[in-house]
Amino acid sequence: MNARLKLLESPVAGKALKHIIAAGSALAESTLPLATQELVRLRASQINGCAGCIDMHTKEAAHAGETAVRLNLVAAWREATVFTDAERAALELAEQGTRIADAAGGVPDEVWANAAKYYDDDQLAALVCVIAVINTFNRLNVIIQQPAGDYQVGMYG
Repeated sequence: MNARLKLLESPVAGKALKHIIAAGSALAESTLPLATQELVRLRASQINGCAGCIDMHTKEAAHAGETAVRLNLVAAWREATVFTDAERAALELAEQGTRIADAAGGVPDEVWANAAKYYDDDQLAALVCVIAVINTFNRLNVIIQQPAGDYQVGMYG
């Protein structure tokens, strides 16, 4: 199984991707907890059906100490007791931000207000950027049919 394109080998796409990768890397410097970032990346990737990102962020989260139970329950977080209220608010914002085409008017005010109860403005800004960046990677990988399963922790930096 091969991807339709090798985007990093394309002069134009490779240049654009370097900026998107840099944006994602900058988010590691935020005060938004890394565990929350990885849970959000994983949930958005599940919604978008991006096997490459699911593979990557499951492995990165596990490497950072995330438990198998929590990783396995991300898809059903509403019924799971293993997430904090703050993580649940972030996961809800991630779902709403990923599914914006499903709701006229975008992310509901109550979803935003709930996230704002747990995160300050800098963390909310980071959370919004995490959601936007992972959705960008999801779309790129789904369009080119990037295969999954071979990701190694730290493989992309």
